[in-house]
Amino acid sequence: MGSGSGHGQGGWEDVASQVVSRVRVDDPDSFRLSGRACDDRLGLEGADLDGLLAESVARIGALQERLYAQDRWAVLLLFQAMDAAGKDGTIKHVMSGINPQGCQVWSFKRPSDEELDHDWMWRSLVRLPERGRIGIHNRSWYEEVLVARVDPRVLAAQRLPDGARGERLWAQRYESIRDVERHLARNGTLVLKFFLHVSKGEQGKRLLARLEDPSKQWKLEAGDLVARKGWDEYMAAYDDAIRETSRPWARWHVIPADRKPLMRLAVAAVVAEALAGLDLEFPRVSDEQRAHFGRLRTELEGRPPPGVPFPPQP
Repeated sequence: MGSGSGHGQGGWEDVASQVVSRVRVDDPDSFRLSGRACDDRLGLEGADLDGLLAESVARIGALQERLYAQDRWAVLLLFQAMDAAGKDGTIKHVMSGINPQGCQVWSFKRPSDEELDHDWMWRSLVRLPERGRIGIHNRSWYEEVLVARVDPRVLAAQRLPDGARGERLWAQRYESIRDVERHLARNGTLVLKFFLHVSKGEQGKRLLARLEDPSKQWKLEAGDLVARKGWDEYMAAYDDAIRETSRPWARWHVIPADRKPLMRLAVAAVVAEALAGLDLEFPRVSDEQRAHFGRLRTELEGRPPPGVPFPPQP
């Protein structure tokens, strides 16, 4: 793979490190969404965004082959955002270079009756990726401290016993999320969390574009306008969720989403750099396997091993 030195920003590693450091939430106690611009260029003014994205995608593809072959790590990517922020398109572009056999994508919509009969994390937990694979959750257990917090009807539908409600409900859910994510990290799952930070003005433009495009109208839902009316409440919920759950074993990455090419590059850079940090390698071949490969090569080439005659011809 190329070094990326032709992008005017240094090598690919330098660009990726710069992007990751600017979107990662390292100090959750002082985090505020208001301090993160939705149109931040991440210091990449004049950079070849398409070229950098292509290189990032290529690196993800190469590393995913090793992840699959090594079969030691699982990777979980969680995407959260307001409607029309670009989750689907980002997943499509960033994961365009990987083998579909090594990837699983789940999109979590309104809970089914079966899901409501379980605890609030169950539907996500049963869809975690196994070792060797990348699992992508388009929305996740974070819906239960976002939508459930803003819209009382969601919480009411969860059939919780009286003792499970109360003032500490959200604090307890944050604690559960931290515990689960730490458990996953301790047992070989790399957890990467992305909030695609779109502005209310840009979201409005994208929703209008969907209204005008027959091929995209199916994406519109009645709840889109309801959520938009509760914008400030959602931003407050995201603020709290990110502060309470961005930890060293599962950090949040707040991605400026008003510029789609930059948004996709930022996510790809985070994923590629994180995979590189796992020190993935193809499994080593044992001496016994090498000996077997030698015998197989001899057979395929039609030559007998030394001292062994060819089988008689029919």
